[in-house]
Amino acid sequence: MLTTGTASAADLLQTYYDALANDARHSAARAQHEADQEKRVQGRSALLPILGVSANAQRNNTDYTPQNGVEENRRYSSNSYALQLSAPLFRVQNWHQYKEGALQTELANSIFNQETQELILRTAEAYFDVLNSQDSLHAIEQLRTAAAEQLELARTSFKVGTVTVTDVHEAQSRFDLASAQEIAAHNTLDVSLEALARIIGHTPKELAGLKPGVMLSHPEPNSIDAWVDAAEKGNYGVQTQTLAREIAEREYQRARAGHLPTLDLVASHSRNTRPSVSVERTEGSAVGVQLDMPLYQGGYVSSRTRETAALKLKADSDLEEARRAAALAAREAYLGVTNGMAQVRALEAAQISSTSSLEANRLGYKVGVRINIDVLNAQSQLADTVQKLARARYDTMLAQLRLKASIGSLGEEDVRAINALLETRN
Repeated sequence: MLTTGTASAADLLQTYYDALANDARHSAARAQHEADQEKRVQGRSALLPILGVSANAQRNNTDYTPQNGVEENRRYSSNSYALQLSAPLFRVQNWHQYKEGALQTELANSIFNQETQELILRTAEAYFDVLNSQDSLHAIEQLRTAAAEQLELARTSFKVGTVTVTDVHEAQSRFDLASAQEIAAHNTLDVSLEALARIIGHTPKELAGLKPGVMLSHPEPNSIDAWVDAAEKGNYGVQTQTLAREIAEREYQRARAGHLPTLDLVASHSRNTRPSVSVERTEGSAVGVQLDMPLYQGGYVSSRTRETAALKLKADSDLEEARRAAALAAREAYLGVTNGMAQVRALEAAQISSTSSLEANRLGYKVGVRINIDVLNAQSQLADTVQKLARARYDTMLAQLRLKASIGSLGEEDVRAINALLETRN
């Protein structure tokens, strides 16, 4: 499914698959997520035994004088090995380290899920920017064509004496302005295509557009308070800060445990061959417990405890800020959907009115009850309304996705729902 190109027009779902496969930012987040999965294993290692082995071999050259007073020289080889085992029996800080590792893995999952939501939003925004640029270009091309027709009509009428040269100049001005707008629209489209290519790894040749007369749905549930409550609990930003707060608590407990004694089980086995001139071999084993009691470490433990206590308070404030930000995001997205739908309905009515106004002004111009500037203004108004309507539709669909993201539930199914509103353009 994660392909990089299709023979037909790409839709939003295919574009999202391309983004999953090719977006550099998401790839970096995925690699970071895989790396952070090891935090749980690293934390657990603090509770497990440590086993090590050491060995050495050396050549000895020894001069010595025994009781008979005759100096002698001995040259011999010696070697040894030792096997050591240490297992923690009582280490409070290690337990907190283990719990912290598990929390860091959960934090990594939350961060990656949030990044996946961000990928959906970035892809949809770039996709709709391309569609909006195409719609704007099409509207301006129609305006330029209409302005060219009006300019030709003004010139013809001027030759027969039914209009003044002012009408010709006005028509020429509107035609030139439409030509300049068309150049700018082409540039905007090129930029938006490159922005989308940055995410999906290639420039799409054709994109599926919005179906004519598509109806957008209201949020469900249709209550802003319900969405705000859900956001304060399910938003990934809130989840991330909640885990960060728990990690800060574990860090504080670890720091405090620096004052506590530690108890370890220790065992060793060693063997030495020719450790000295007079000894041929030694071998021994030992098993016991080792108690360490920290008394004073230069004030480090107390300082570290105060530091982590302050960081815990910071985590509390960060969590509260995340809740407020999530609530605001949910409110903004909800209002973006509801107000956007109202704006779409108003602009759809304005488009019908602007089309009727243009037709009436053209007819009035032909029969002499309207002047050239009336027709030109009606053409510009219709083109502006068409562009605003397209933008309002795309902004409303983006607001729908942002609303789902605000409560942490945005996923591929939501992309499919938006994708169902698209079709290949002729």
